[in-house]
Amino acid sequence: MFARLSGLAAALTLAVPAWAQTEMPFALDWKFEGPSAAYFAAIDNGHFEAEGLSVEVTAGQGSLDAIPKVATGAFPVGFADINSLMRFLDQNPGAPVTAVMMVYDKPPFAIVGRKSQGITDVASLNGSTLGAPPPDGAWAQFPIFAAANDLDVDSITVEPVGFPTREPMLAEGEVDSVTGFSFSSYLNLVRLGVPEDDIVTILMADHGVDLYGNAIIVNTDFAAENPDAVKGFLRAVAKGWADVIADPAMGAQAVIDRNPAGDVDLEQRRLQLAIDANVATPFAMENGMGGIDDARMAAAIEQTKLVYEFQNEPDASLYFDGQYLPDAADRMLK
Repeated sequence: MFARLSGLAAALTLAVPAWAQTEMPFALDWKFEGPSAAYFAAIDNGHFEAEGLSVEVTAGQGSLDAIPKVATGAFPVGFADINSLMRFLDQNPGAPVTAVMMVYDKPPFAIVGRKSQGITDVASLNGSTLGAPPPDGAWAQFPIFAAANDLDVDSITVEPVGFPTREPMLAEGEVDSVTGFSFSSYLNLVRLGVPEDDIVTILMADHGVDLYGNAIIVNTDFAAENPDAVKGFLRAVAKGWADVIADPAMGAQAVIDRNPAGDVDLEQRRLQLAIDANVATPFAMENGMGGIDDARMAAAIEQTKLVYEFQNEPDASLYFDGQYLPDAADRMLK
């Protein structure tokens, strides 16, 4: 009898497929550092699995990197600068990609310089040498920052640099400042031995740049066919952020588990900087993370027009689609 029952159970196991999870590979903007902790927490704490999703996170090479990956369908979801997405869609009308969840409500675009190199404030950038990686999201917004602060751009020597050499060149004094994300460049310099009291961080958002930052982007064809999967992905991301806000040490360890060469204390500090300055803003804490203010988005588009000539009439609905956002209660950060 037991043998017959065992055979029947085996037959049923073969006849009924295991519960299939939706594969949603996720393209990051950058390598595995503190601010990526939320996505690893969503994996480790079972939030993606609870939504029926199987998510593998892939490192990126800059704020622009994920946009073509998602637009071509190589990845269904990614993480990218919404301002760069705006320009990409203007130059590639009809490309199947849009933002669906704002993460950096206050963008981390920054100029990071050294006092010993003469950088003390915005005005001191005039006549200096600025290192800027061409694919860098902060560099992409530099013209807006320069216009908002009446910088003499002709007096600034711009040195194209690679991401791996950006902070080392500043540490060696080969450039006076660099463009980058505030939490990345600052702590990279600290790791290289630059005294913290010699580092100056000029956050563009504090000096006239009224833009949003990085957002979760999605391939719109995938989203149309899998709306529940996209909504579940965003719900899990919000829970991941809530987890690392409550326990940054856990988040930093989740990063180091994927990047053993990193420094857990440094990545915890980097994560905390991103939380405090970019993610857990008053707007996000009150309304839940992920949404945007329509008036602010319209103002961001107008500011972009000051330095970028749109080929097509800009349309905010092309750049951000809030229909996949979970209920606000599922996006609260505490």
